Parts: sequence; structure tokens; C-alpha cells
Amino acid sequence: MRAVILAAGRGGRLRGVTGNHPKCLARVGAVTLLERQVAALRRCGVDAITVVAGYHAADVRRVCRGVDFAHNARFASTNSLYSLWLVRRAIANGFVVLNADVLFHDQLLIDLLTARYEDALLVAPPPGGERAFTDEEMKVRVRGGRVVEIAKTIDPAEADGENIGIAKFGRAGAAVLIEEMNKLVGAGTHREWLPAGFAAFGRRRPLHVVDNRGFPWIEIDFPEDYWRACTDVLPAIEAAAAPSVALPRQGAAAAASGRTAHV
Repeated sequence: MRAVILAAGRGGRLRGVTGNHPKCLARVGAVTLLERQVAALRRCGVDAITVVAGYHAADVRRVCRGVDFAHNARFASTNSLYSLWLVRRAIANGFVVLNADVLFHDQLLIDLLTARYEDALLVAPPPGGERAFTDEEMKVRVRGGRVVEIAKTIDPAEADGENIGIAKFGRAGAAVLIEEMNKLVGAGTHREWLPAGFAAFGRRRPLHVVDNRGFPWIEIDFPEDYWRACTDVLPAIEAAAAPSVALPRQGAAAAASGRTAHV
């Protein structure tokens, strides 16, 4: 299986933390978010990795070696759906896709990759206590373990959870998602988030939910997210139990089909 990390954006809301660097190069502890994701994938046996870079792509290449790169030259006027669409040829045999701004415990990735469903999305339950969903979260509605709606515009009171930003698709599912992305991009829908493609996919084929089971994670959009990642989430990840499943190496088989993404 190939992994695709979507890392083309700048993350302007984190400028006070990252300066002129792209968000994916924000350091949590001593390691960048992007390096952490690549390392997590490799620990889970996924060696065929494509990073879609855009803003300051040369800096991203220098930091993260030993992976394939695709360049979204239109990063300033497009969004994550377009970035994945650019590497559609590389994902045709099945893939796992990650938003580059997510810090997560390895067990989330293991649970997703070992789930019995070919097509699945990692989802966290609604926040409890004083925290509540806002307009910022990519919320989901779930029926029978399947995503029936995914959008930031879902009424928080009707949301069953939040999209973590990591999903997987088998060969058949990848074909359907690529078809739906082709339609959206062909219609000029370049600024949509990738979940617009997931929503279209879900109207044709089941997109199953894999629960995060309480393992720590955070999406880093704002400075307060970054500081919480550093002070709370990373220590929680490091303190949590080690992953419970060792996955077989998948790189050799994926490499046999070609490691270079042609855009």
C-alpha cells in the first residue's frame, strides 16, 4: 500500500509559530510533523510514501528524504482534494492518505490499516466537558458504522464525531474516489477539502468508521493547537502503551509497481 501525505499548504494561521516555514515543518518536540508521520508509516510497515508539497517545497524536500515527492504548484489557489487528485495515478492500487498537520499515536494508524474494511476513515467522538465542536472541525454523521455526511457545516448538535484526517482505500475504493475527484476537479472545484471527495464517495460506496479508541491525537491549525500538541498531546503519546500490533513490511510490494508519482 502507498501512503500519501498532503503537505502543500502554508498554514498561515501558524505564522507566529512557524515563521516562513510550511505548517508540516512545525517542530513538535525536536521533530517536525512531517518527519513524525513518515516515521509512523515506516513503523507500520508502509515504505512507499509520496509527499505532496507546495509552499516552500524545496525546504520540505530537504527535511524529509527517502520518500517520493509530487509538487502542487497551485497550492495557493487549491486545497487538499486537488493535491490528492494530482497523484491519482500513484494511488490506483489502494492507499492511505494523511493530512500533514496531524500529530497522532501510532495505534490509530495501526487500527486503520488492520481494520477489516477496505475503505475507512479515522474518527474521534465529539468532545466532552467544556469543549464543543465549532465551525472549524470537519464533522461527520455516522449511521450503521458508515459515514453518511462529512463537512464543517454540519450542525455540531447533529455530529457523531470528527474526521481525524487519516483514511484508507482499497483498489476498488480508490477507483471510485478517483472518479469522483475527476468530476469535482473537472467542474472547477479546486478549493474543496478532500472530504468533499469522501462525501461523494460515500454516496456510491460504504466509507466505514474506525474509532480512535481514546488514543491521543491533535490537528494543528492554530497557535493554541500547536502549544497543546507540545505540552499535552506529545507527552500523552509518549506515555501511552506501545502499539499492540506489528504490521508486515509493505514497501517491497508497493515498490514493485513503481515508486515515482507522475503528475
